[in-house]
This record gives sequence, structure tokens and C-alpha cells, in this order.
Amino acid sequence: MFTERKLYKRGEFLGDLLIRPFKSFASLQAAGGILILLVTIIALWWVNSGYADLYERLLNLRLLIGSNGHQFDKPLHFWINEGLMTVFFFVVGLEIKREILVGELDSYRKAALPLIAALGGMIVPAFIFFLFNPSGPEAKGWGIPMATDIAFTLGALTVFGTRIPRSLAVFLAALAIVDDLGAVLVIALFYTAQISTFCLEVALLFVVILVVINILGYRGPLPYIFFGCLVWLAMSLSGVHSTVAGILVAMTIPARSRIDTDKFLGEAREVLDSFACAGNCGPSLYANSQHQAAVRSLGALCNNVEPPLLRIEHALNPWVVFMVVPIFALANAGVSLEWSRLSHILTSPLSLGIILGLVLGKQIGIFTSAWIAVKSGLAGMPAGANFYHLFGGSILCGMGFTMSLFIAGLAFEKTAILDTAKVGILAGSLISFIIGMTVLYAISRRPAG
Repeated sequence: MFTERKLYKRGEFLGDLLIRPFKSFASLQAAGGILILLVTIIALWWVNSGYADLYERLLNLRLLIGSNGHQFDKPLHFWINEGLMTVFFFVVGLEIKREILVGELDSYRKAALPLIAALGGMIVPAFIFFLFNPSGPEAKGWGIPMATDIAFTLGALTVFGTRIPRSLAVFLAALAIVDDLGAVLVIALFYTAQISTFCLEVALLFVVILVVINILGYRGPLPYIFFGCLVWLAMSLSGVHSTVAGILVAMTIPARSRIDTDKFLGEAREVLDSFACAGNCGPSLYANSQHQAAVRSLGALCNNVEPPLLRIEHALNPWVVFMVVPIFALANAGVSLEWSRLSHILTSPLSLGIILGLVLGKQIGIFTSAWIAVKSGLAGMPAGANFYHLFGGSILCGMGFTMSLFIAGLAFEKTAILDTAKVGILAGSLISFIIGMTVLYAISRRPAG
């Protein structure tokens, strides 16, 4: 009995240890989703109030770096969309790399379902958009309804607590990561104007240097920051959207630890033993130099056992969730809502393509692809979930918001139809949220079995 209880507690501890990083990620994204919603409301109020001119002047405020003859002079809106959002894509790149190495994408069997579902969730919305906008300047927005906002999606799921299986949230998080990777490829391949081959080659050269630094085993942050900034600058000058640099640099961040967990455990025990044998120093370390040395040794061991990829991701994720994305939302979600023209805007082919792409395209593409993958045996159903859960989750994925606004800014930059696209994104995301939450609430009320 004692042995069984001990083994159960050990298994329970290991299970909690494995799921804890995802719980932390999900709770952070959920809180971020609420903050983004509040910031979006502020942006809409600001643009439709008497302070709209201040909003525009603030975004057009010029900021420059460099010296005489070598100046990089851009408005604040550029630094937000291409500077801060590069940090966002850098963290996305770290998440993609981690998931490929040790997460939900580390094997074909685990990656098959989110990968197939994400592909369906990108193709069908783009097809629906093309049905309404087959030609003209509006056709450039085909990538807008392809996106999924992970913060809003996971934030919505937290409302249901344990009534919705945790595996559904894990599946949607993996799907959104694949979706983000697809969005980056779309941006790099289809939303790039003129390309400077020389600058692109320089950017790739700096990436190769970062790879070499990784292979040589260097774990300090300075060379990655220095050459990462050079990659961003060269990529920006090349014509390819500079946020792609965030993904490329993330792929070069070391994912290996200096020491393995067994060595860490053995040496940490020795350090703790030496700490215990050094005597009692009271409430402060100042009175005992041996305690101080032991604490420094333990800190060095913790630093050596934690991979740089994981350490950087944990350090940057709160900044991205609570600062980068809300600032982006504040700078991009503001749209003038003239009620006299709102019905005309919502029924325009551009808005309808975006709204129906998000609301119908996402759920049809994701659910149908997932259903085919499971029924054909290409992938397995998430533990504890069923097709009802997948259907409700696929509707929530219609909340494109952050990535949709980002792609809309690239497709319709400085054009009159950008506001129409923003209205379509806000409407489609809101409708997907309402329908998805209603469906999942009905599913959560179903009796077990």
C-alpha cells in the first residue's frame, strides 16, 4: 500500500511537472486576451472620440536611429508593427522550435492532427475570401482570414475550467503555433514588394553566423542580440518584412543545456548538503560565507541546466503578452465607426469575405480536416476530447484579430480600404467568439458519456 501510494504521488508529481509549462503559458495567454480586449475598446473609443487627431499624430511621430548619412527615420507606427512585432514573432519562433523538439509537434503522430487541421483552417478561409474578392485591390487581403489569435482562443477556453478537457487547449495551442508559422510564410512569400538580393544575402549571412555560434556552444545572450539586430536591419532593407527575422533568429537560439538533469540533481544535492553543514546563519546570508558560496553554486547549476531557449522564452513571454501585443492592438485596432456607413461597410465584398472566412471558413476547414484525419487513422483524437469539442474549438479559431490585423496592415497599408478590413476582422472575431462560446457551453452542459 505504501509503495503504491508513493508511486502514485511520484507519477502525479511527474505529470504535473510535464503539464505545468503549458498551464503557465495558457494562463498567461488568457490574461493577455482580456488585456487585448480592453485595449481594443480603448482604441475604438479613442478614434471615434474628439481625440482622433491626437491618435493619428501619435502614430505618425517620427523616431530615428543612426548618425549623419546613416539614418533610419520611421514613424512610431513602423517601430510598433515592425520593431515590437519582431519580438512577438521571435517568441513565436521559440515556441515553434520548442514544440518541434519536445512538445506537441515532436513526432508525426502528435503533430498530424494540429498540422492537418491548421492547413485546412488556412486554405478554406482563403478560398471563401476569393469567392467574394476574385480581383481588384481587395484581392490582396486573402491572407487576412487565415489567422488565429492564440491569446483570445485560450482566454475563452479558461472560462469553462475543467468542464472542457485540457487536451483541447493543448491541441488549439499547437494548431495556433502551426497557424502562426503558416502566416509567417505567407507574409514572406506573398506580402513582400521589391526584394534587394544583396540585403537578403547579408541577412542570411548573419543567420549563418548565429548558427555557427550555437554550434560552438556559446550560451551568452550578447552575440545573439547583436547579430539578431543586424539580421532585422538587413531583412528590413531587403524588402522582406522584417518580422520574419524574428523567426529566423529564434531558430538559432540554443536548445541544449550545459549539463543534463542527472548531473544537475547530483551536484545540487551536494551543494545543498554543504549548505546544511555550514551551520545556522539566521535570517540573512551575510553572516555565513559558506552559505553565500553554496547559493551562488546552486544558481550557476540552475543556469546551466536550463536551456537558453526556455530561459529566454519565459523571460520574454510576459513582455510580449502584456506589452507588445496590447501596444500593437492599440495602434492598429482603432477604426472610425460611422454608424451611417457601417451597414454598407459590413455588406461590402471585402468585409463579407473576411467575416465569412473567419466565421465559416475556419470552422469548416479545421473541423473537416480534423475529422478526416481522425477517421482515416492519420491522427488520434486528443485525450478526453470528442468531435463536439473539436467543433466548438474550431469556431473559436475564427478569432483572428492580432494576426489578421497585422496581415491587413501589410495588404492595405495606407489605403482607404484598410478600415473596411479592420471592421470585417472585428466583426468576424466577435461573431466567432459568441458562437464558439455558445457551442462549448452547450457541450460542457452535456451529461458525461
